[in-house]
Amino acid sequence: MIGGMSLGYWNQVQAAGFEVPSDRPLDDLTAELTTMLGSTEPEVRDGTAYPALATWIERGVYDDLLAGLGDGMVAGLAVGLGETGTDTVFRRSFSALILAECLERNNAHHLLPGAKVLDWGDRVVVWFLSEADTRGHVDGKGWAHAVAHGADTIGALAGSPHLAGAEHAVLLDVLAERVLQQPADQPLASGEVDRIAAAAMRVLRRNTLGTEVLEPWIHRIGAAANPYGLGGAADPFLPASGPQALLRALFVHLSLAPEPPTVRPDLLLVVVEALRATNAPYLQVGTR
Repeated sequence: MIGGMSLGYWNQVQAAGFEVPSDRPLDDLTAELTTMLGSTEPEVRDGTAYPALATWIERGVYDDLLAGLGDGMVAGLAVGLGETGTDTVFRRSFSALILAECLERNNAHHLLPGAKVLDWGDRVVVWFLSEADTRGHVDGKGWAHAVAHGADTIGALAGSPHLAGAEHAVLLDVLAERVLQQPADQPLASGEVDRIAAAAMRVLRRNTLGTEVLEPWIHRIGAAANPYGLGGAADPFLPASGPQALLRALFVHLSLAPEPPTVRPDLLLVVVEALRATNAPYLQVGTR
């Protein structure tokens, strides 16, 4: 049983193409699915609750209720915040993922006032930088992936018409800070850095920021990505690994991603210079 309903009930909903059931009020169904977002069973959380809510959002089922649904997801970001290694991470992480769906729906159809989107943005940023449980895949329980899902939500925020250059600069700083603050003994090793780079690309594609803002941003990442400048660390490569991975991911995304930002040529030069500076010993002719 899940709450008041069996998984078999939701399997039938899924088999019917996620048509909204007519035998229960939408509020009750939504409350049930929201609870299921925190399940430790992947088939309940990833396989049922997330796709059901995401599908209904995409189909416009919640268009008149989008503010309330998003507020519920924002509330979910605070459940157990500060804990690490516990099951509350699933509710936080998948609440962020559904909030991203709400933001994407609003980006396409302009259903919410700017004040609501900015409030969600503030709350997401606080959670994203406060999240202590950065596990990727949890044995027996599936994906937690809070950092990856948080990056997706930041990317959805970047697409909002209610955000402009000043807010975009803040989002880039938040994405960098999430990597820079990551404990060296808890590396982001499950694709999170690429998701962060992809979110950064969504910010950059808004074409509101010039090199006068972006160059210092890259330099900040580069300063932390150089193991040869981290004297005193027992293994300087550990704290430098995350920032170094972010530089490399940004290089790949800027080089290969479709619809590049207008600043790509200049920004690529800055990223390449940061990579050259932080990998200098390996770039010398004759290096073994």
